[in-house]
Amino acid sequence: SLITRYSTLVYNGFWFAPERIALQALVTQSQQNVTGTVRLKLYKGNIIGAGVKSPVSLYNPEIATMEADPTQAYDQGDATGFIHLNALRLKVSTGVNGASK
Repeated sequence: SLITRYSTLVYNGFWFAPERIALQALVTQSQQNVTGTVRLKLYKGNIIGAGVKSPVSLYNPEIATMEADPTQAYDQGDATGFIHLNALRLKVSTGVNGASK
């Protein structure tokens, strides 16, 4: 939703508006560590992502694996808590607004 708001501001001529400048500061801050190489495959008018490499990547395959020791890597049981937390707002909303609305 951020890029939609940003592009709407630019499209409507609000390049120098305080809200566009504030959004730009947010984008600039969030992208300060974005660096690296992206590989693409081009084939008959299509662009297909073929890989990324970055010295500051947050992805670590030794941690993200489900095949390693759960005390040293990702534990599938951790997902249960996130699922319950994310579903909580939907349950509350259904209770407040009714299931058929």
